[in-house]
Amino acid sequence: MPYPYYIDIINKRSAGDPAEYAQECEAIFNRKVDEAAADIADRTEEINCHVVLLSGPSGSGKTTTSHKICDALKKIGIHAYTVSLDKYYISPDPDTYPRTEDGELDRESPFALDLGLLNEHFIALEHGQEISVPHFNFAAQARDPSLAMPLKLRRDEVVIFEGIHALNDMLADGHPNAFKLYISARSDIKHYGRLCFKRTWTRLLRRIVRDELFRGFGAAETLEMWAIVRNGEKKYISPFKYKADILFDSSMGYEVPVMKQFALKALREVPDGLERLDELRALLPALMEFEDIDPSYVPENSILREFIGGGIYEY
Repeated sequence: MPYPYYIDIINKRSAGDPAEYAQECEAIFNRKVDEAAADIADRTEEINCHVVLLSGPSGSGKTTTSHKICDALKKIGIHAYTVSLDKYYISPDPDTYPRTEDGELDRESPFALDLGLLNEHFIALEHGQEISVPHFNFAAQARDPSLAMPLKLRRDEVVIFEGIHALNDMLADGHPNAFKLYISARSDIKHYGRLCFKRTWTRLLRRIVRDELFRGFGAAETLEMWAIVRNGEKKYISPFKYKADILFDSSMGYEVPVMKQFALKALREVPDGLERLDELRALLPALMEFEDIDPSYVPENSILREFIGGGIYEY
């Protein structure tokens, strides 16, 4: 279990020298990335592993972390690619698509993915064969064959498949040689034994900010969806995390002070009557306990850029 952060230290560092604090937090994160890359390289050399499976719940920073691991692998002589499992979604046929207990389409279910094609592609890549990575158009809710991408790995190359279901038994069990990572914001923030900011709030904060800035969803919509997202995590994601070779904590000590200013604006626009108003009432005063850090101190390759924008990676 990761050690907690302490708000008195966070606020002291945020107010004293935010630039240095941001650099220190990013350096800690980057060391974890380098360690993961080294472990992947060792596995590749030992058993000729070419497929890496990276899973984690919503708001974990899977995409940025996979890109950063690719960069770290390239520094040690291993070329790497990233592929999002989102590309393998299937069109929602009302007769066959998975549904929740309420009868709604269950987009959190692993059966929303083309599991058969994924397994075929894992096997083909391990045998040096070329695959055609599909492209799912979310606006059209269908694959676009014109945007499919060929992929074939050399002996010194790996591919990171990242997505919420990457460690699910239906994918991972059939590929025991694949290197497996589970990533989430795993550290609480405390004050003299009092829990003042839950680890799940870190991911919720990231979702609220990203949805507001880039996905056209206000904080009210994100909060209303959060219960469905969390239920899906408990059912489909968390049970498989201990299958991972590495449990990666993606939280950073300085991120709440950075995210605070983005989140407060979004949260203050949430109307009364929201079903999850109790969580909002707890989250707002918790945010006010933190000092601010200007987002200009966030590096362009930081995981935080996945949520606030201005980064070097494509999402």
